[in-house]
Amino acid sequence: MSNITVWFVRMAMTYFLLAVLLGIFMAVKGPVYPYMQIHVHFNLLGWMSMTVYGVGYHILPRFSGRPLWSDRLSYFHIWLANIGLVGMALGWAVRGSDNGATLIVFSILEAVSIAFFVINMMKTIKAAPAPPKPAK
Repeated sequence: MSNITVWFVRMAMTYFLLAVLLGIFMAVKGPVYPYMQIHVHFNLLGWMSMTVYGVGYHILPRFSGRPLWSDRLSYFHIWLANIGLVGMALGWAVRGSDNGATLIVFSILEAVSIAFFVINMMKTIKAAPAPPKPAK
């Protein structure tokens, strides 16, 4: 597996563990703000999306028969995805004191990281050669 695949899977597992621990905490204390929002984001953007990214970076280039369009873009993606998600968790925690500005800024970073993934995958699968026509 490529380094980017390994790092996305590692981060997915980390966020999964954090989400479970937060879930246990909420089972004891109750689903109070901001823990529920952070729990949900760690599960969906952390565990699920990071897993999808890791699997996508591993499988889609192989299915297309071509190398990944941009390794560099994939590294920007992993950094922005993690910075965006951790910043969003922080943004939920301070939302009342900053009118949501932190949450908005880091949500935009997360959206940019998703755009990087989409561009990289679209360019990778676009490069796939047409299947050969059967001989007559």
